[in-house]
Amino acid sequence: MKRILITGLHSYTGSTAAEYLSSWPEKYRTERISLRGDSWRSESFRGFDTVLHTAGLAHDNTKSCGRDLYYRVNSELAFETARKALNDGVRQFIFMSSSIIYGKSAPIGKTKIITRETPVNPESVYGDSKFKAEEMLRTLEADGLKVCILRCPMIYGKGCRGNYPVLSKIARRLPVFPKIHNTRSMLYAENFAEFVRLMIENEEKGIFWPQNAEYSDTSEIVRMIAEAHGRKVLMIPFLEFPLKNASKFSGMFNKAFGSLAYDMALSEYKEPYRLKDLRGSIEETERG
Repeated sequence: MKRILITGLHSYTGSTAAEYLSSWPEKYRTERISLRGDSWRSESFRGFDTVLHTAGLAHDNTKSCGRDLYYRVNSELAFETARKALNDGVRQFIFMSSSIIYGKSAPIGKTKIITRETPVNPESVYGDSKFKAEEMLRTLEADGLKVCILRCPMIYGKGCRGNYPVLSKIARRLPVFPKIHNTRSMLYAENFAEFVRLMIENEEKGIFWPQNAEYSDTSEIVRMIAEAHGRKVLMIPFLEFPLKNASKFSGMFNKAFGSLAYDMALSEYKEPYRLKDLRGSIEETERG
């Protein structure tokens, strides 16, 4: 039996992984720990095979949190947790990184496909703090810790936060939506959880780029969500030019309709982990 310690009591990805792994009680035993305050430092990690580190600050909210807090939590705390894991005899440390370390989405009408050769280019405090954590964590590999870095795209599923619930609300309420083609990588929660299980089972180390087997298109996602609720949304073409102009004044338009995707070859793994396709995952999420 493998014992997994998951950091972050309120993390969506941590909760997703814990619930998924509970389907194999004879193979995996998970425990959760909060890294708030100092009490965790006196806890022992001894006896755990893997630490899955999902604690951290997500997205950019520097106005209320401040820049320094991002580096203290996302970079320094991650490194301190991994160093404690190493000192307590844990063999593997899985770190939740993000595709945001490659920068923002391409502008509307442009394509941004990330390959193994694409340089890291964080354009936000959140992205930079995640990449700084990666660099710090990899220094522990020389001491024998298996550092497994997951550069995940947007993860969605039942109970998720972030951009997906916004699209779901739009699809369930609005009668029309812009028809604009874009290309985005996304990762369904169950596909993510199976990938994590394989990382644990195979005791992997290195950098990984998991994603769904299909690219996502914002307009198509809205249409699929609406159909899952028995609705139809009229897709309005010829709005690319006005939205391009609008994106000069607000980054929200490029965030919604721009492209940011991994090359599919980057996300292949020796064992299958995509348990649900895009349509099936959306239908399952909306039923939830």
